[in-house]
Order: sequence, then structure tokens, then C-alpha cells
Amino acid sequence: MSGVGSAGSERPAELLLECQGLHVAYGAIQAVRGVSLSVRKGEVVALIGRNGAGKTSLLRAVSGMLRPADGRITLEGKDITGMPSHLLVARGMAHAPEGRGIFPNLTVEENLGLGAWLRTDADGVAADEAWVLSLFPRLKERWAAAAGTLSGGEQQMLAISRALMSRPRLLLLDEPSLGLAPQVIQLIFRILADVNGKGVSILLVEQNAHLALNLAGHAYVLETGEVAMEGAGKALLQSEDVRRAYLGE
Repeated sequence: MSGVGSAGSERPAELLLECQGLHVAYGAIQAVRGVSLSVRKGEVVALIGRNGAGKTSLLRAVSGMLRPADGRITLEGKDITGMPSHLLVARGMAHAPEGRGIFPNLTVEENLGLGAWLRTDADGVAADEAWVLSLFPRLKERWAAAAGTLSGGEQQMLAISRALMSRPRLLLLDEPSLGLAPQVIQLIFRILADVNGKGVSILLVEQNAHLALNLAGHAYVLETGEVAMEGAGKALLQSEDVRRAYLGE
């Protein structure tokens, strides 16, 4: 697969996140090589690619978990390159990482509370708690249970809900379908569409290219740390290169 395409529908006008010439390295190993991408307000953007393509490293650099070796990241026009994660949460970014990152010895209630730990608007926190429990009623049933006793699907619901408790404008999700049953995956992607419909922009790393490209307004294909293609999600879904490489066709 080679070249960069830009087929498809027009994107929303207002820029939320922009990465310019981003490089991420682990010692001498270059995981991300000069990647530029953007997420616009109200948009879902997907990153797809094979294992080792640099998707998770890119997401971690955006959310402050890794410091880029080079390049620039801006959020709503302000430079956030290398800014620590806790400061980015205060600026409206939340990250549900690969592996979920929940606190297994804490209850569902306590995990959700940690998602809102920077907030001081008690009424707003209570409203958002009610909202995420309406999205994932199973969490209400497991309210007092230790998070480590939840099923894989329930833990993923909790990871997403905890991220939403910070009331983000930009939600970063890393492999939300990983290891889950098909019916749970379908539920989570329906919920993500609902969350986006509430105005939350989403930057999504996802192994299930078909689901990701159906959800995303725009998408990037990463290969060996570089952008190989980009375009509207549904346009990339029709690309012969993408269908052959990522959809098994």
C-alpha cells in the first residue's frame, strides 16, 4: 500500500487536535515517523494498521504518556507537546488505554469517581455519572463490585465511562474491542456513536477495521510508523488496498 489519498466527504471546519511531523522513539527504535493528522470538533477519526504500525505509540504521545522525539501537537490551537497527562485531562482530553487501565481493587463507583477527580462541579459530576450508567446499565448492577471481578466487556465499559467522567471534548480510545465477544463489541460501538452524537470528538485506534471505518468520519492508515493512506472512513472502506490488507478480502 502506498500513497496518501484524501477521498470522501468534507470534514468539519473547526480544528480540535493537530499533530505535525510527529516522531516517537524507544531508544534507537522509531515507532512513529513524521506523522501529521488532525481531529476536528465533533468528528470521529480512526487509526488503523497492523500490529507494530505505531498506532498505540502515537496515541500515547498525544495523551502525554510519551514525549515525542520531534514534532508538534496542538489542542484547540495551543501547543501541548510533551504536556503531562493530568494537565491534558484538565484541558479536555481523556484516554482509555489499551488494556483498559482500571484499578482492579477499587469498586466501579470508586473508579468512576477517579475519572472526575479534577472536577469541582458536584451537580455536573452527578449528572454525568447518571449519564454513563444509562449508557452502560450493567455498571449500575456492579456498582459496589471490585473492578477486577468484572468481565472483560464490563471492564471496557468501565474504562470508557471513567474517561467520560472527566467530561472530555476529545476522547482517545485504544483497541476498545480487544478480546471482547462480538455482541459486546457491537454494543460498545453503538454507545461510541451515541457519545459522539453528544458532541464528544473521538480519536480511535481499533483492530476491527470494518467497525472503525464505519464509525469514523475520517481515518488514517499507518504502516511502519508512517501514514500510508487517509480519507473519509467509508471511502477507505471501499479501497481495494484497505479491503485486501485489513478486511481479509
